[in-house]
Amino acid sequence: MRRRLFSPQVALLAVAAICAAMLALPGRTINTAFINDVLIFIDGAHRIAVGQVPNRDFHTALGPLVFYIPALGYLLSGNFGAAIPMGMALLIVAFMPAMIRILLSRLSSPSAIALGIFLILILAVPINLGSPVRLLSFAMFYNRIGWVALGLIQVMYLKPRSDAARNDVADGLATAFLLLVQFYTKATYGLCGVAFLIFLLLDRQQRSWILLSLFLTALAMIVIEFFWRGTLQHIEDLGAAARVSGDHDIHSILKNIRENFSDLVVFTVFALVAFWHIRSLRDLLYCGFCVGAGLAIINQNAHSWGIITLYCGAAVLAEKAGRLQSLHQGAQTGMTRLAAALPLLLIFFLLPPIVHHGEAIALHTALAAENVGKPLGPRLFEDVREIDPPGGEPDFIQRYLDSIESGAALLQALPIPLERVFVLDFVNPFSAGLGIRPPTGDTAWFHWNRNINEKTYIPPEALFADVKILMVPKAGINSLPLQALYGPFISKNFEMVQKTPEWTIYQRPQASLESEER
Repeated sequence: MRRRLFSPQVALLAVAAICAAMLALPGRTINTAFINDVLIFIDGAHRIAVGQVPNRDFHTALGPLVFYIPALGYLLSGNFGAAIPMGMALLIVAFMPAMIRILLSRLSSPSAIALGIFLILILAVPINLGSPVRLLSFAMFYNRIGWVALGLIQVMYLKPRSDAARNDVADGLATAFLLLVQFYTKATYGLCGVAFLIFLLLDRQQRSWILLSLFLTALAMIVIEFFWRGTLQHIEDLGAAARVSGDHDIHSILKNIRENFSDLVVFTVFALVAFWHIRSLRDLLYCGFCVGAGLAIINQNAHSWGIITLYCGAAVLAEKAGRLQSLHQGAQTGMTRLAAALPLLLIFFLLPPIVHHGEAIALHTALAAENVGKPLGPRLFEDVREIDPPGGEPDFIQRYLDSIESGAALLQALPIPLERVFVLDFVNPFSAGLGIRPPTGDTAWFHWNRNINEKTYIPPEALFADVKILMVPKAGINSLPLQALYGPFISKNFEMVQKTPEWTIYQRPQASLESEER
């Protein structure tokens, strides 16, 4: 009974339950950075709640899960402040069967617990990877999901620790779950996951569960498409984003190497010791995947630290070296003693990010429980709260926050019904914030030179086809280039109804509205 109480399964489940409760119970989002990104997902939750479907009713290069996760949190809580925290809490719970199956069947108990806690905290932590503890934000949470899913697939490189631990069906189901999560959050991670499994087919002993996982993934995607019917448009949206932001020069790669240099050095130590001890060309290729795939992914992300493939790869190398050490209890040399110390080195490698991320989630929970911060502005954003980061908000962000509050007040004072409001800026905070039905055919967000530029954009005839009220900020996040792009169409097809120092409000002409109603 005592062993069961302190089993690795119980330890991981306890950490997951604590993290999920810390996210979900306060029912608030505390934000000190990237508020414009957070609004993408809150707006997406609202779109799902009113019946819109990603890539069918609005454009997005991100997978549909990115919007369904906060939508589920919103539907369960009825509160936009709880949408993302509760959605992520539920996702942590959903990850646990696959995580426990993979880690405990392939790693020793101390390594499995340490790596499991590390990965659970990455899922739970409300900061962008590499950010200081006080820069709280759920922005780009999909990257953390993708890293954890890919890291767990990497651990599958190891064979199960014993014949009793072998279960091809469980392995296939766990891997299929992880692949589906990757593809339907951010496809880049899914492609890396499939590439890794193809490489792993070189291991004949693992082919059965790999082929099963690929079959189950393909079958599930066919079933999902039957209901979603958005795959082709999603691929088109991905292609458009790739054309805008797909190129990264050598300076970006060198910057990411510099930001992760210490992790790369530690991983190199693991790789050299393991290779000296094991002398396996396949292990060397595995190390190349950990570094190469990790750098390729992080080079497309907004965060510069956090190549999670290095940490999971280090756990795999430590386990392989430990297994070989136990089989060959011969003369002890310096290298064999160093190989035996790799599991301890792994724990020290994982400890700093575990502490860092633990501090961040504890801070968010404490601030959310105390109900600190200023509500964002629109009436339904009472529990979406903004706190000034250390050093205060930059002037342009403060102006952006003020414009959200003033824009909501302007809309509520209009003598016309509020419906299908479009904001010519990074994201629309008003549909969700005021409970307005959003237009269809628009996009989840505009990020200049990331998913839109002067050459690749949604034609104005399609973008504004379902828009009744158009809000144009004086500056916004990236409204100025959007005004240059769409301004001529707006001046010809919309009438200005109000202008303030912060906003210009347009309405589709009455004749057009009557024509639509007929």
